[in-house]
Amino acid sequence: MQKKRWILPESMESEMANQLMSAINVSAPIANILINRGITNFEQAKEYFRPSLEMLHDPFLMAGMEAAVDRLVNAIGTGEKILIYGDYDVDGTTSVAMFYHFLSSFYDHCEYYIPDRYKEGYGVSLAGVDYAEENNFSLIITLDCGIKSNDLVSLASKKGIDFIICDHHEPDNVLPPAVAVLDPKRTDCPYPYKELSGCGVGFKFIQAFLLSHPDIGFDPFSLLDLVCVSIAADIVPITGENRVLAYYGLQKLARDPHPGLAALMEVAGIQQNDVTISRVVFGLAPRINAAGRLEDAKYAVRLMLATDAEPAQNFARQLDGHNQQRKDIDRLITSQAHDMILENGWTEANTTVLFQPDWHKGVIGIVASRCIESYYRPTVILTETHDGILTGSARSVDGFDLYSALLKCSDLLEQFGGHKHAAGMTLRNENLEAFRSRFEAVVSSEITSDLLTPSIIIDTRISLDDINPKFFRIMQQMAPFGPGNAEPVFVAEDLIARDVRAFSARNNPDSNHLKLRIGQYGCTSTFEAIGFGMGEYADQLKKNPQGFGMAFAVAENRYMGRVSLQLYIKDIRWE
Repeated sequence: MQKKRWILPESMESEMANQLMSAINVSAPIANILINRGITNFEQAKEYFRPSLEMLHDPFLMAGMEAAVDRLVNAIGTGEKILIYGDYDVDGTTSVAMFYHFLSSFYDHCEYYIPDRYKEGYGVSLAGVDYAEENNFSLIITLDCGIKSNDLVSLASKKGIDFIICDHHEPDNVLPPAVAVLDPKRTDCPYPYKELSGCGVGFKFIQAFLLSHPDIGFDPFSLLDLVCVSIAADIVPITGENRVLAYYGLQKLARDPHPGLAALMEVAGIQQNDVTISRVVFGLAPRINAAGRLEDAKYAVRLMLATDAEPAQNFARQLDGHNQQRKDIDRLITSQAHDMILENGWTEANTTVLFQPDWHKGVIGIVASRCIESYYRPTVILTETHDGILTGSARSVDGFDLYSALLKCSDLLEQFGGHKHAAGMTLRNENLEAFRSRFEAVVSSEITSDLLTPSIIIDTRISLDDINPKFFRIMQQMAPFGPGNAEPVFVAEDLIARDVRAFSARNNPDSNHLKLRIGQYGCTSTFEAIGFGMGEYADQLKKNPQGFGMAFAVAENRYMGRVSLQLYIKDIRWE
């Protein structure tokens, strides 16, 4: 197991914690968790524990919203053909499905368009503009893309095609010449919340349109299951407005999801009474993404637009099959990547840069993330597209600015784009070795040993006697969990291990997990604890069963009709 850094909060302001404990009648660990999230008084706690749709901001606060609504109204009034254009990932496809559900419910002259990942690439494409021109579309509404498509928006304008752009990515200094650009990250946009998903921006557009035209009779909140899937899959912060949208979106998934999402939840084994952000991320998102990775992202849109159970189930099984195929390819390439690192003696490097000409372009980003799980360092995985041109996906480790490092290698790249955590690039084969060497040198000169060690963010120290059903019920009310509102992680010390054993999962004999009973000096409570992939700790715990510390999360375990609290181990140390 890799050694991990435990990052504990600075010493708690006990007076503040005591005041919060008294104000909302919670225990010290709960108060500390809330303070870590910036919640220090009764009113903030009330908003946090009781999200309300009334907390959503006025959509007309977003720059460009009035112009966007006016242009859509004019298009509908004159019977123009409208093309709903979105990216091929989960955020893009949920956005397109959401907007098409809305617009097609009262307007017939609309279609949707998803670019081909391999033929057209990300964002607005020339092929997409040509399609609009050939089929007499005079308005294109982009979702989750378009903010940097200045040239193509300008070209479309000359062809008599207007754009309304709904995006959430960082804009350049000069915005595209669209009729309206909706992006809360615009420097001139006063919208109070900046972290909406692309689907979230599209939702605010729908909300604004319906506020000005209530006679349409469409309920925008009926779309929140799609918005929730986009928020979860795009890893945007679960804070502010996103937290409200995700909270009610999860309720929609649990009670009355769109038929396509209901069918996909069924094939993913997700119970409607137990839907969480994590289950959406690991159960629904990979299946939706698999369509664009291996086939055509339009399959995912068709699933989400299905109105009857039978076609929805057929589409869901199709996406599930694509995802299984994706996993098989992912496993093979990940295995080959590990072998390449070992064979070339690159285990001690500060970066990973790997290339094979026949690796599948649709999974190299996943493989980069898999390599980081094992070696924890900035990673680039490359494959060949044509005629000596390589394309790659890069992923970083927490705290290291990947984009800045690639900028210092830009003379060796044909093009690149992305952000601190992830990027894409193309380069010529003859520059591969020079890039590998330069990237290693740049990262080595800037990265610290701490950043090369995975970290665990700890919320608070805790006694095992503090963990009880009431404590867990309050903790559950902190959900939905995700970036910016992570599931609480605790540290307990002076622990005692009993009944230690390693075991393998039935469906994976190569797995190696850990199970034990945990007690603590001075406490009466004991808990079953499980550590996935941590079976190698079993021998050490048997030899040294006392006086260790453990980082863990708390969850419910349901087995044979019995419900108990269980600890999910993050790390163990004897220091």
